[in-house]
Amino acid sequence: MASFIGFLAGEILAFILESLGAVVANFPGGVTALSKLTNPPWWANALGLIGLWIGFSAAIYFAHHEGRLAMLPNQWRPRASDLLFIILGVGFQFIIDAAYEPFHFKSLNHPVNHLFKDTHGAGFLVIAVMTTLLAPFFEEWFFRGVIFRAIAEGATSMSRRAAVVLGVVVSAVLFGLAHAEALQFVGLFALGVVLAILVHRTQRLVPSFVTHASFNATALVAVIIQRAGH
Repeated sequence: MASFIGFLAGEILAFILESLGAVVANFPGGVTALSKLTNPPWWANALGLIGLWIGFSAAIYFAHHEGRLAMLPNQWRPRASDLLFIILGVGFQFIIDAAYEPFHFKSLNHPVNHLFKDTHGAGFLVIAVMTTLLAPFFEEWFFRGVIFRAIAEGATSMSRRAAVVLGVVVSAVLFGLAHAEALQFVGLFALGVVLAILVHRTQRLVPSFVTHASFNATALVAVIIQRAGH
């Protein structure tokens, strides 16, 4: 419930921040016109992400301080071996791309275009950092560090194995739905399953973060290569 409220509050705050941004930037048509754009300006995307992450942070704080969900020991302590998860993230991006390839979906690149198509210079750099580093950080802590663990460790009415499976599935479904991209749902669900399993197996968040970050970074590199070829 805290996670749901945190997500909802994040969406509301994102709208408020984007509205303020439209006022400050004197954007033609205001937030109404801004919300209809397929490729909004970088500052609108940045403000929206910040608002969402504030909501995530509130839910994470509540879970650990009021919900009695103890943080994993050394959950953010990196190890040299964590670099191997870069290969997993890059490889999984290629696997997802290959799985979608036979269907030839025209709007499959909508999320990337929404963030980067009309973004250049410093704005491009800001969004790149936010999507490849900050987004995986907040999403891993929220979806895997809180939602997955709350179900896997809190569903005491069933067996431990069943609770873990339920946690993996529910957190992956919510992870996919949160991105609000119907075509990408299956791929995001599959990624969510892999990331939750990593947290369960390693009992840390760094491996899932590195995998998630490298997954996103691979898509970003593809955008850069595509631009360089034009």
